[in-house]
Amino acid sequence: MTLDGQHEEHDLNRPSKTQHQSIDEEGGIVSGQDQIADQKSPAPVSYHGTKAWLQVLGSWMLFFNTWGILNTFGVFQTYYESHARFQASSSDISWIGSLQALMVLTVGAFSGPIYDRGGFRWLLVVGSVGLIFGHMMLSLCTEYWQVLLAQSFAIGIGGGCLYVPAVAILPTYFPQKLGLALGLAASGSSAGGIIYPIMFYKLIDQVGFEWTVRVLGLTALTTLIVPLTVMEMQVKPDKVRSIIDWTAFTDVPYMIFVVGCLVGFIGLYLGFFYISYFGQASGITDTSLSFYLIPILNAGSVFGRVVPNWLSDQIGPLNVIAPSALMVGIVLLCNLAVHNVGGLVVTTLLFGFFSGVFVALPPAVFVALTKDKSMIGTRIGMGLAMAGLGALVGGPGGGQILGNDDGYLNWTGVWVFAGIVAISAGVIFTILRAWLGGCKLKVKV
Repeated sequence: MTLDGQHEEHDLNRPSKTQHQSIDEEGGIVSGQDQIADQKSPAPVSYHGTKAWLQVLGSWMLFFNTWGILNTFGVFQTYYESHARFQASSSDISWIGSLQALMVLTVGAFSGPIYDRGGFRWLLVVGSVGLIFGHMMLSLCTEYWQVLLAQSFAIGIGGGCLYVPAVAILPTYFPQKLGLALGLAASGSSAGGIIYPIMFYKLIDQVGFEWTVRVLGLTALTTLIVPLTVMEMQVKPDKVRSIIDWTAFTDVPYMIFVVGCLVGFIGLYLGFFYISYFGQASGITDTSLSFYLIPILNAGSVFGRVVPNWLSDQIGPLNVIAPSALMVGIVLLCNLAVHNVGGLVVTTLLFGFFSGVFVALPPAVFVALTKDKSMIGTRIGMGLAMAGLGALVGGPGGGQILGNDDGYLNWTGVWVFAGIVAISAGVIFTILRAWLGGCKLKVKV
């Protein structure tokens, strides 16, 4: 899609170039022309083929075990706050999830060239081993620094190796129904964010932390057997994409959008990490329901990824993400007025929905803002890596505001901070939309 909202026409029968595409952001990098451009390859497998749909199944499992696991960190935050494993402040605990998110985003950006060089199988193997090894080591951890190494770095780096294959393989099998294939595969992240937290809560009291984490790791092992078995790289790109496009730093609309994403991620990850602990610590929910808030959030995000993506095809991605970011901020501010279970469940569902929009649409905007379509993958990898720095501010920053006094936790400050930064991101997106599309409402941008 171009900046004026017109879709580019592509001849699917031409062997020299293939059409570009975008993916779910919560899932990671968009694999575009630069991933599969200038390929000298046989005709892609028909999307009616069993082999092609097996690639979707394999990608679904990869999303399940990358962003699905990352979306589970809210229950770990709540558990670690009990100090059952180690003594640490809320801010220090949130560094674990923040660094894990950063590892997934940055390693994913660097693993693209490895995929381009035919390292698809190696990425699957190394990522799977890292993810499972991280869980096994986490089960043995009793100190903060040990958890940081196992959960933030081992699991995070493993996830970063896996999510590039999850999306880069599909364009070579689905030249026509790519959006459907990517949408189905990306739904695995929401499924993981529902199933893994429920498993954690159900097992923690029965078998303890050690075996709970081992069961999570064994679940990852079992499900990762599927992509290792059925996924196969059909074509190898002749052109290896660049890791950095230095011209992007002088592309003003692109950098404005990156700044908006970075600011928005501060509020997003603060909500992801603390909404479960908020219910328990404030006495609004019991321990059981506080753990279930994370699955409720991820259930809402399923619809937030599907419906707005369809709408963005009709009216343009910036026209969708700008109001959605504003709504994320408003919903986070609404937590200031929540004093009962019903209110918290509603704000959690709404936050899940609008946060799903926020993390799903940035790749589509990056595509629209990239004039040189051969640099789509590089631009999106760079953009998401820079925006991922927002996670380092959101989680730990929120913990500093919250404080360490169990008698008085500053939840008012937390939600005001989260809401303001999310609304600020919405304002940045709105300014960019007005700059590119003018003040007329009926403009596809």
